Amino acid sequence: MLKESLRMSIANIRGNKMRSFLTILGIIIGVMAIITLITVMQSAQGEMSSQFESLGTGMVSVSASGTPLKRGLTEADVRAIGELENISGTSPSLSTTLSVVCKGIIQEDVAIQGKGFAYFRREADAIQRGRPLLPVDQEQKNRVCAIDTNLAQALFSGEDPLFKELLVNGVRFTVVGLLKDSESNVMSQMSGGTDDGKVVMPYTTFMRLLGLKSISSLDVYITDSNRTDETVDTLKHLLDGAFNYKDNSYRVINMESLLEVMNTMMGLMTSLLTGIASIALLVGGIGIMNMMLVSVTERTNEIGLRKALGARPSSIQIQFLFESVMLSLLGGFIGMLLGIVTSMLLASLMDITFVLSSSAIGLGVGFSLLVGVVFGWAPARKASNLNPIDALRSM
Repeated sequence: MLKESLRMSIANIRGNKMRSFLTILGIIIGVMAIITLITVMQSAQGEMSSQFESLGTGMVSVSASGTPLKRGLTEADVRAIGELENISGTSPSLSTTLSVVCKGIIQEDVAIQGKGFAYFRREADAIQRGRPLLPVDQEQKNRVCAIDTNLAQALFSGEDPLFKELLVNGVRFTVVGLLKDSESNVMSQMSGGTDDGKVVMPYTTFMRLLGLKSISSLDVYITDSNRTDETVDTLKHLLDGAFNYKDNSYRVINMESLLEVMNTMMGLMTSLLTGIASIALLVGGIGIMNMMLVSVTERTNEIGLRKALGARPSSIQIQFLFESVMLSLLGGFIGMLLGIVTSMLLASLMDITFVLSSSAIGLGVGFSLLVGVVFGWAPARKASNLNPIDALRSM
């Protein structure tokens, strides 16, 4: 009996192709929207998370504006922070923009950065060729630097820049390393990348070059990220003492906390957009119910004849419920394919890694099945309750 009901449902859907297509159009749009939104949002979230992690999970940043009596951190403060438990190293992060000169060629608006050797110890792949900045460079304030490929091409015209010299603020520096090219994204811009080139030198040399006496920005690297909160509390206690417990003298930015907040916000946005897209599924369900009610009216004679021949109400109900569920699942399957294709296209246009979301597919198809059952129940119930004598009279 189930096989026969299924066969009759398929025959009725195929006999009204245009009406069936228009009926499931809402389901198609709803499922496609749900899969596309969730997949694209999760892909974007994964991309942002990976960029955030490359920028600084396992790291906290200290921004020290200081007090009227003490502007920023001293080198003694930096050493004290580096000696705290669960801290693997520190790197002051100083930056400015200057012109760089080499063999009469002037490159303006070059990003000049001062870093500690711990930065290169943590970012082992930051140097493409040559060597990173070493502890001895930092201690002796050596006039050495690493440059990126943009600056190398602008100043050296295709020559090997290693061990060549350039002038920064009138001071001669030797190029000892070539920085690895970073991807053009928001995180690289936040870390100081520019199209006019970049020069990285020991932070001690940077401070001497510009006559700085204090450090306003410091990156602190955490050994065990599971103890980040404990380490931050210890760090804040040290900073409170360094600035005589003055309010607003410093800020500690926990990159992992920022990542958690970002993931929470992305999750809320995904849920909101999914809820909005689900409205299309509800509209599609109403369309299915409307079609099934019309179908019951059109097939009153068939229903009356089947009942007169001994068909039970449950058999009539199952047949119409099958038809509703098949329409809904057909729309869900088409919407799933369109959603996957649309997600791939959007991920390609947004230049993010496409990640197929099985949860989105399960939610879309499962929701379409639920819509078919819920909105097909009333028409199927109506068909099963028809009086066979009244149905035969309408013939």
